[in-house]
Amino acid sequence: MATAKKYVYFFGKGRAEGRAEQKNLLGGKGANLHEMTTLKIPVPPGFTISTEACIEYVKRGRRFPPQLWAEIEADITKLERAMGKRFGDPKDPLLVSVRSGARISMPGMMDTVLNLGLNDKTIQGLVQRSQNPRFAYDSYRRLLQMFGDVVLGIKKIAFEGLLSEKKRQKGVTADTALSAEDLMDLVEQFKGVIRREAGREFPQDPKEQLRMAIAAVFESWNNKRAIEYRRIYKVPDNWGTAVNIQSMVFGNLGDNSGTGVAFTRDPSTGEKRLYGEFLLNAQGEDVVAGIRTPRPIVAMKKAWPQVYREFEQICRSLEHHYRDMMDIEFTIEDGKLYMLQCRIGKRTAHAAIKIAVDMAKERLIDQKIAVLRVEPWQLEQLLHPTIDPKAKVQKIAKGLSASPGAAVGKAVFTAEEAVEAAERHEKVILVRPETSPEDIAGMVAAQGILTARGGLTSHAAVVARGMGKACVVGCSDILVNEEEGYFEVANLTVRRGDLITIDGSTGNVILGEVALRQPEKLTGEFGTLISWADRFRKIGVRTNADTPRDAQVTRQFGGEGIGLCRTEHMFFEGDRVVAVREMILAKDADERRNALAKLLPMQKQDFKAIFELMDGLPVIIRTLDPPLHEFLPRKDEEIRKVAEGMGVSEKTLKDKVNSLQEFNPMLGHRGCRLGISYPEITEMQARAIFEAACELKKKGKRPFPEIMIPLVGHVKEFQIQRDIVKRVATEVMKAYGVKVRYLIGTMIELPRACIVADQIGAIADFFSFGTNDLTQTAFGFSRDDSGRFLPQYLDEGILQADPFAVLDEEGVGELMRIAIEKGRKAKPKLEIGLCGEHGGEPMSVDLCHRLGLDYVSCSPYRVPIAKLAAAHAVLKKQVKIKEMGEK
Repeated sequence: MATAKKYVYFFGKGRAEGRAEQKNLLGGKGANLHEMTTLKIPVPPGFTISTEACIEYVKRGRRFPPQLWAEIEADITKLERAMGKRFGDPKDPLLVSVRSGARISMPGMMDTVLNLGLNDKTIQGLVQRSQNPRFAYDSYRRLLQMFGDVVLGIKKIAFEGLLSEKKRQKGVTADTALSAEDLMDLVEQFKGVIRREAGREFPQDPKEQLRMAIAAVFESWNNKRAIEYRRIYKVPDNWGTAVNIQSMVFGNLGDNSGTGVAFTRDPSTGEKRLYGEFLLNAQGEDVVAGIRTPRPIVAMKKAWPQVYREFEQICRSLEHHYRDMMDIEFTIEDGKLYMLQCRIGKRTAHAAIKIAVDMAKERLIDQKIAVLRVEPWQLEQLLHPTIDPKAKVQKIAKGLSASPGAAVGKAVFTAEEAVEAAERHEKVILVRPETSPEDIAGMVAAQGILTARGGLTSHAAVVARGMGKACVVGCSDILVNEEEGYFEVANLTVRRGDLITIDGSTGNVILGEVALRQPEKLTGEFGTLISWADRFRKIGVRTNADTPRDAQVTRQFGGEGIGLCRTEHMFFEGDRVVAVREMILAKDADERRNALAKLLPMQKQDFKAIFELMDGLPVIIRTLDPPLHEFLPRKDEEIRKVAEGMGVSEKTLKDKVNSLQEFNPMLGHRGCRLGISYPEITEMQARAIFEAACELKKKGKRPFPEIMIPLVGHVKEFQIQRDIVKRVATEVMKAYGVKVRYLIGTMIELPRACIVADQIGAIADFFSFGTNDLTQTAFGFSRDDSGRFLPQYLDEGILQADPFAVLDEEGVGELMRIAIEKGRKAKPKLEIGLCGEHGGEPMSVDLCHRLGLDYVSCSPYRVPIAKLAAAHAVLKKQVKIKEMGEK
C-alpha cells in the first residue's frame, strides 16, 4: 500500500522535520526556518506547507488535496503544545503569521498576514494577557487591513485612507501616537470596509481565517505580479510556493519591542559589517513597506546592548554555517530576540564580487565557489554609466543611495507610463512615493527608480539592486503628486517628461541631463575575480572592435584578440564616405580602382593602429559586408546636397540610388557577393591589411590578421574571394620582404553554409558564426521587423527567450553543431568562434562552450561577462555546491 504524500512539516523547540537543502519542497524561507531551528537559534515554532501542496491545489481547480487540512490541524495541535496556548482561545489565544515562500526569493509575490487568529472574542484575551489594550487593538487593526488586502483583495487605500484621517483628526503623524480608543474605533471602521467591499463579514472563526489565508498564498503564485516576475527572471511556472505558518511574536508591545531587517555584510558595497534597519514598537511589515523611517542597525547597540550582542553572534553563526552573506528578519518582543527569517542576501554586483573574493581569502569558500557566487549578468551593473566627474550638475534633492550607477531619463510617475515610454524607445526615470509589487513592469522599463519614502531594505531598493538599476530611495526632499504627474522640491516643480538624472551611488537627484561615462579598467576585487575566472574557463574571449579606441578598451578589459572588425564602419566618415560614393558611381573597374585608391591609405592607417594595439593577438577583419545603397543618401534634399558636393548631376545620383534599391537587402547584393561582383574592393582591403601588417612587422611588431569573407553559402564563393586575398598577401609580403602570419576564413551565417561546412572547411582556416544573420535566416525573422510580433511570442510561450538576445539552442544551435562537426571532420584543427551579439550573453556563452567553440567575441565592455560565463560553464559541471539558501 502506497504511503500518503506528506504536505506539512513542523519546526519548533530545537527540532525540525525539514532542512535547508529542501528549498525546492519547503521554499527558501521554510527550508531556512527549519535549518535555524535545528541550529538552536531562537525561532518561533511553526510549520511549512510544501510547494507540492500548492501545485496540487492549482491542478485540482483551487481545492486543497484531501489530506492537507488534516495535516494542518495536526500541526496546529503541535504548535499549541509548543506555545502553551490554543488557537481561538478567548482567554489566551495563539496567534500566527502566514507567509509565502517560493524556492527562490520573489519580492512582493504575496504580502504577509500577521496576527491571524484574532477576532471579537480573542482580542479580549490578548488585552488581558498583555495588559496593553493599545497593543492588542493595534494588532487587530493590522490583521483586518492585511487580511482585507491580501486575502479578500480590497485595495489598501480603503484602509490607509481611514488611518490617515484618524491621524489627521488627532493631530499626529505616527501610527504609534494613536491611543487604544483610536484603534478600537479603526477596528470597527475596518470591519465596515470589509463588509462593504467584500460583501461579507470578517471571518470570526480562526480556522476559517487560516484556510482562507493559505488559499490566498497558493493563489498568489498565479497573480499578475508573480507571473510578471517569473517572466522577467525566467522562473518556471510549475515550481509553486510553500506556505509558512508561524506563531506570532510581537514587536509592537511598546518601546522595549521592535522589528528589523539586517544583512551580515553591506549589500551595496560588500563591506564586512552588519547593515540594516530596525523600528521600535513596530511589526515587520513596517520596515519593508517604508511607511516609517527606520533607524540604522548599529543604533540597537545603544537601545538594547545585550540583545545586540546576541544578534551579532547569531549573524556570525549563520554566515559561517551558510558560507554566504545572509539577509535576516528579526523581532524583539519585550527584550527577547527572535529570528523570523534568513536567506542568502541579494546584493549589487560590486558587493557580490567583494564578498566572494573576501570570503575566499577568509577561507570560508574556495576560488571556484567564489567565481560561481557571482552571476555573469550581475556584471552589467559594473558596466553601467557613472556621472562624469567633470560635469556641472544642479543637485535638487538627496535620498538614500540604494543601488549604484547613474541614470538619465524623463520623469514618469506610474508604471504604465514607464512601459509606454519604453515602447517608444524613450528613457525614463520612474518616480514614485514608494514602489509596490504592482510596479514591477515599470521598474523593468525604466532606466532608474526614485522614491520619496522607504529605506535601504524597501521594495524599491531590494528589487532595483536585483535588477542592477540605479535607484535612490527615501528622498524626503521631494513631494510626489502621481495623479497630476509632477514632484515638488523646495521652490522647484519637476513635471512629467522633464529630464532628470539620479545617482544611485550618492543618492543625488539632479535636474536635467548629465554627461555619463563608462568604467574603463578591471581593478581591485573585480580584477581578482576575473583573473580566477580566466584560470578556470576553457573558451577564449575576443571582442567586436572596429576602431583603435575599441581595440584599446579590448586590452583594458582583457580581451584576447578581435573576433570581428567591421571594415564598413570605417567608411561612413568625412572624406571616406565621399570616396566610397565615387567608387559606387564609377562607370568601370578602372574608375572604381581610382576611388578605392583614395580609401586604401585611410584603411591602412586604421588597421595599423589596431594591429599595434593588439600586438601579437589575432584580429579578424571582415571584408565589406553591407549593400552599397547604405552609403548613399535616401531623401531628395540629401541627394541634392551630396550630388552638388560630388560635382555630379542630381539625376545621376538619384538613378544610382534607385538602381541599387532591393526588396530584401538582408538577402541581397552584399557580403561575398559584392566582392565577387567588384573584386577590386576585396583587393583594396586585402592590400590595406597586409601593407599595414608588413610595415609593423618590419618595426618588430607582431601583427596577426585573420581575413573573414562574409555571407558565404557556397564553397566556390569562398574560394574566389580567398584566392584574391592570398594573391595580394603574397604580392605585398614579397614587396616588403617580410612574412606575416595570417589566416583566411569565413563567417558562417547561412543555413546552407552549415550544411556544406565540410566543403568550406577543407579550404578555410577558420569559421566564425555570425549568429545575428544565422538567427534571421534560420527563423526567417527580420531582426528589424520582428519587434512587431516577438513580444506576443514571448508572452504566449511560443518562444522562451528573444532569439536575437539568447541563442536558440534547438534550431540555430543545431545548425552550429552540424557546421562544427562537418568543418572539423574536414580539418580537425579548424579554428571556430562566434562573433554575433550573443557572444556576451551568458546562456549563449554556455552553449558555445558545450559546442566546443574556441572563442566567443562580444562588445569590449562585455568581456568580463563572457569570461565569467565561460568559467561558470566549466565549474558548474565540476563543483557541486551544497545549496542551503536562496540564490
